[in-house]
Amino acid sequence: MAITTAVQRGSFVYLYNEHGRVICSLPAGSAPNDGLKGYTGSSVSIQRGPFIYVYDENGRQMQSIPAK
Repeated sequence: MAITTAVQRGSFVYLYNEHGRVICSLPAGSAPNDGLKGYTGSSVSIQRGPFIYVYDENGRQMQSIPAK
């Protein structure tokens, strides 16, 4: 299922499908720069601490990238 929307509420990021149902929720972190950085139909990027984590539409981590 594709990601149609990603929304951060508090310390979690919620991914929604085309039917408006929650696909999964992911931790967003709590530091000032932490949280949702962006999303596409197939991935979401979330910064936690010094890294940006990229997850697929099922909530599985695909990679981690040092944040600049």
